[in-house]
Amino acid sequence: MRVVLDTNILVSGLLTPLGRPAAILRAFGAGEFDLYLDGRILAEYVEVLPRRELRFEPVEVLALLKAVVTHGHQLSGIPSAEAQLDDRKDQMFLDVALACHADYLVTGNLKHFPSDKTKGTTVVSPRQFLYQTTP
Repeated sequence: MRVVLDTNILVSGLLTPLGRPAAILRAFGAGEFDLYLDGRILAEYVEVLPRRELRFEPVEVLALLKAVVTHGHQLSGIPSAEAQLDDRKDQMFLDVALACHADYLVTGNLKHFPSDKTKGTTVVSPRQFLYQTTP
């Protein structure tokens, strides 16, 4: 299964270890799905996760980033989708989802991905993702 994770899933997963986003990160770590990203997404993960105000343990951030780099599928040369999202910071997630034919783009901000602009990509909340992918 091909999945793209919005940065807010990683942040929420580290903030709330017993929450749904953390369950998604554990599923990634267990190899239950393939994570897809590109250089822009990786750069955002690297920029956001170590922010001082988030107060994450550096060892947790490094472990997560190492897992993403080691086990994630990094794409390059991805064209921007014809349909442009209103929030340009979210465009990279849609671009990668379209390029890899993702089964799911998981985000905590569904309103940033209106269905008329996602070109058939299945955009879901953490709850929806876990419900649809857990037997």
